[in-house]
Amino acid sequence: MYLLNTTKIKSTRNLLNLAVVAGLAGFTSISFAQETDTASDADDVEVITVKSERRIKRVQDIPTSMTVLSAKQLEKKAVSRLDDLPFASPGLTITDAGLTQSVNIRGIGLASGDPDVTNGVGTYIDGLFQPPIVSTLNFYDVANIQVLRGPQGTFAGSNSTGGAIMVTSRRPEIGGDFDGNVMLGIGNYASRNARAAVNLPVSDTFAARVAVNYKNRDSFYNSTGSVDTDAGSLDETSARLGLAWSPLDSTDIYVKYETSEKSAGGFAYRPIEGTAYSEGRTGSIRDLAYNTPSQNEESADSLLLDISHRFENGLSVKWLSGTQEKEIDNIYDYDATELDVSTRSQFVKEDQVSHELNLISPDGKDFTWVAGAYYQKNEVLVDIDNGPFPVEIDIQNQKVIKGVFGQVSYRFSDRWQTEFGLRKAWFEGSADPQSGVVVGRGIIAPDGVKVATISGNYEDDDILGKVSVNYTPSRNHSFYGYIARGYKPGGINSETSVFDKETVISIEGGWKGRLFDDTVSASVAVFNNDYKNFQNTNIDVTTGRSDVYNIADASIAGLEFALDIYLDNLTIDFAGSFIDSEMEPTQPIVNTRESGSPSLPQCSAGQDASSGTCFDYTPFLVAAGTGPNLYAPEKSFTVGIEYAIELSYGALLTPRLNYAWIDEQWTNLIYDPETDLLADRGLLSAMVTYETGNWRVNAWGRNLTGEEYVSGQQLSNNTEFYGAPRTFGIDVNYTF
Repeated sequence: MYLLNTTKIKSTRNLLNLAVVAGLAGFTSISFAQETDTASDADDVEVITVKSERRIKRVQDIPTSMTVLSAKQLEKKAVSRLDDLPFASPGLTITDAGLTQSVNIRGIGLASGDPDVTNGVGTYIDGLFQPPIVSTLNFYDVANIQVLRGPQGTFAGSNSTGGAIMVTSRRPEIGGDFDGNVMLGIGNYASRNARAAVNLPVSDTFAARVAVNYKNRDSFYNSTGSVDTDAGSLDETSARLGLAWSPLDSTDIYVKYETSEKSAGGFAYRPIEGTAYSEGRTGSIRDLAYNTPSQNEESADSLLLDISHRFENGLSVKWLSGTQEKEIDNIYDYDATELDVSTRSQFVKEDQVSHELNLISPDGKDFTWVAGAYYQKNEVLVDIDNGPFPVEIDIQNQKVIKGVFGQVSYRFSDRWQTEFGLRKAWFEGSADPQSGVVVGRGIIAPDGVKVATISGNYEDDDILGKVSVNYTPSRNHSFYGYIARGYKPGGINSETSVFDKETVISIEGGWKGRLFDDTVSASVAVFNNDYKNFQNTNIDVTTGRSDVYNIADASIAGLEFALDIYLDNLTIDFAGSFIDSEMEPTQPIVNTRESGSPSLPQCSAGQDASSGTCFDYTPFLVAAGTGPNLYAPEKSFTVGIEYAIELSYGALLTPRLNYAWIDEQWTNLIYDPETDLLADRGLLSAMVTYETGNWRVNAWGRNLTGEEYVSGQQLSNNTEFYGAPRTFGIDVNYTF
């Protein structure tokens, strides 16, 4: 399943677009397309090339369901941030969850904000896996984005039970021109945007590329409480420096440093209707009534080293290393009302180091192979302080992920090909013995009372991989089928409690084709997943802390399709997803919609809850319900239409409409429609682009109907977030 198109005033045959991706046939996890180039094959079609990957393949020939968006498509579909992607890629959901975003594909991914839980949908930028705690993922100077559906375990490892999102930024062009682009934009809510990128060809063997991005706007919300807040505002800056050096014709070295900072004024949310503080909920989703300060500061820094060398016999070796540091510093009104003075401060820091080695066999053979090894280490620090009654949660965790993998591909004939990939993965987790929960500091005792210790060690391992068969009866048609196994590691709750790994077995089959003299490209995929040991957060009554449990098993089946039509100057694209899922919980849970999250242990016999050192959870223990997978909308689709108008003086005017619809989603295993259901939403966007020479002007509008919708929930305090209102603006682009 794929979406990749650009508008050109050419013959309809030349309007067919192909995407070339790396890693699906042999190298997914370490280096994807470095930039979007235009190249011609026998059909004179536009392709996306992958400079660090020697196996160029059309999307049509790749045995998996996927969406590929070029830089131009991202602009046309109004995708500027990670959380815009679901409106361009059906089956993908990204919901706000406070500290993190819950990213799921086909209902598999991440449903818990606990830092001990690893991703089920891995996000990679230039091959580096991204820790999920920072949401400053604004797209700028991007070559393409690929959304891969289904387990990607052979190459993406244990972070991809649901799939993977690959973001590829543009790299310097050695031997290229001194060129670049600048964009300035303004919009409502005092929005100011600026982007710039420049390629610097220093010599025949060395080049640099610099890209910067700035976004600033006022909040979408009104502050009506006793303490003023600008929660929901945005002030974000990002910068990237890339250096490319080719000391030999067969050797390429790339170094990239990227930094970003974001300030959003705090979480903008209200209590969920029907929960403890809902009587203090404001009457409008755009009004916030806080009585404590709010703050949301995020930062991220990363350094990447990518070295590749090709030997005379065609064998290639690739090495990718990266370090990342991400921090969040939050203060928020915990109850989101003026009914109570309840506040939380939250500092989270995650450092990651990763290394990957790949050996790649020569191209052009019937038998090809890839072999590699991977290492990743994450150190996580969490410091949470609740008030006014002091409850402190301090966590220091370490996670180590290791893997060895390989894939072989054999072409039996011009029509038949098979691939077999396998990965052995290891996971080690540990929590520092000093981690724990302390209550009543300065009230009960000068240093408080430690009511829980969060420490311990956890290890697991698994074998995952994929077997696929591809049948290509002609250049214009391809059929495929595969069976894949994915796994997500477990982890530590406390010195006496751990949670187990998740696993998924996925079977998928599909067709991809080009019809009617290349005026139509289409794809269809059907799939079935057997999902075990779903990890979700609930209260451990012995500590009062929100811990992770293997609460349910699930079955997930569905259908996905895409259709692109190119008729002279008219382009239409349509894609959709249908998911039928059922989750069967395996143990009782605490109904936190009623109990809240007091962060206190269960009262023992004879202990009084009014003392402030314990809480009685007994009335709130319930059997979880049975229903669809969490964050698995039954139906979703996107449709876009544009028409390129040639003006008499050589300019081009292109109006475009986009509409995306996402079905309702469940967020909690209680399955209460009042508190646990995100309603369906449909968003309409439009853009008119005027192009002449080196100039391009975009007038745009998003959520044109002013749809009001809940974009996610923070389950720990029973609050909900909201999508952006109607926004509009104008961007002026200059390319040199």
